[in-house]
Amino acid sequence: MSKFIKKKKEMPAVSTASLPDIVFMLLFFFMVTTTMRETDLKIDNPRLPSATEVKKLEHKSLVSTIYVGKAKETSKYGSGYNRIQLNDKISTPDDVPAFIINARSKVSESDIPFMTTSIKADKESSVGTLTDIRLKLRDVNALKLNLSTHTGSDIGK
Repeated sequence: MSKFIKKKKEMPAVSTASLPDIVFMLLFFFMVTTTMRETDLKIDNPRLPSATEVKKLEHKSLVSTIYVGKAKETSKYGSGYNRIQLNDKISTPDDVPAFIINARSKVSESDIPFMTTSIKADKESSVGTLTDIRLKLRDVNALKLNLSTHTGSDIGK
């Protein structure tokens, strides 16, 4: 017989000493990678038209977005679906060239040919407003144009 009695070994407790480090690393990661919305929408979220052939935009930092739709504050800006928002203010088509020139001044000279103008227009917006915007974009030689849509088909609806 043995003089030593064998004790049953229990599993050691899980160490939680590194848990705060892990939590702070995750918090820091999400703080660095999250982007905040750059513009405050003064237009109701546009109900985008549907399309069957869509492509994602590359280089989103080189995209200038123009919103067209119904203003949230109809008492201040009037009703109708033809309000244009550039950055954080409601504008007219005549303000579009200055908006594009301002966006060009913020990027390097070599990136200017790759800049794209994206129009997020509500389904109910008039084609005349979109044509006015396109003509103003043509005046400042901003010829890369994107019309934002969502995937799907509304044909026959």
